[in-house]
Amino acid sequence: MSFTEKLAAHASRVQSLLDAYMSFEADTAVSQAMRYAVQGGKGFRGFLVMESTAMFGIDPERAIWPAAAIEAMHAYSLVHDDLPCMDDDTLRRGRPTVHVKWDEATAVLAGDALQTVAFDLLANMREDAEVRVRLISDLARSSGAEGMVLGQAQDIAAETAETPLTLGEITALQRNKTGALIEWSCAVGPIYVGAVQVNLRRYARALGLAFQIADDILDVEGDSKAVGKRLRKDGDAGKATFVSLLGLEGAKARAAELVAEAEASLEPYGDRAGTLREAARFVISRRM
Repeated sequence: MSFTEKLAAHASRVQSLLDAYMSFEADTAVSQAMRYAVQGGKGFRGFLVMESTAMFGIDPERAIWPAAAIEAMHAYSLVHDDLPCMDDDTLRRGRPTVHVKWDEATAVLAGDALQTVAFDLLANMREDAEVRVRLISDLARSSGAEGMVLGQAQDIAAETAETPLTLGEITALQRNKTGALIEWSCAVGPIYVGAVQVNLRRYARALGLAFQIADDILDVEGDSKAVGKRLRKDGDAGKATFVSLLGLEGAKARAAELVAEAEASLEPYGDRAGTLREAARFVISRRM
């Protein structure tokens, strides 16, 4: 099975669980918007959960729960990120954003509810309480005021800053906004078995930054239909990005360096980490 086939297979399994889990008795605009928001993505964070757990011999039927949880959390972040008070986007995954298809209030509530779905999935896993609590606690930190939300706040502040962010400041911002959930996804396997997390967390940090640099490159070189969202918005707004600071070729070179760092972090795992090595290469070769 090729890498893209593995990615699609994991995404399909995660989607099936999310669809079943969100078959609410009350079919409201909010529940419809929630189901809409989790559809159509690559499922990359859920894929990382499935593969990081497979390295430690965890059965996919067990791993699917945290994989679905991180995709619900990611979907919430996108719904809120697209709101007019945030990034103000009208297109996501090739479709109208939730606040455009419904309204802003429905989008806020759908995002709120998707976040609760993430924690509900983790709380209801058939795992030891210690594993469930650790996953819930780590996800709360990764997605909250010391992780993804912090990164979003830093991003909003940057839009009105008198001077553009430095490379170090953008790196710190994106380690929170994009990288925090990727890092959690890669730590799930070690958390399940109580293994040392340092190598996979180092892998995830490099991977997350490479992923964001690839996004910045796609914003310049990509096709909006293929990417599924409006492009060249950051450049038009004069916002500092990895491309604006490093140049297009410099950004590509930095992304390649980060992929090499990510792959080096996997050396202790040998052949078990083959798919995660492919994932690192995938993030800078993707066209969407």
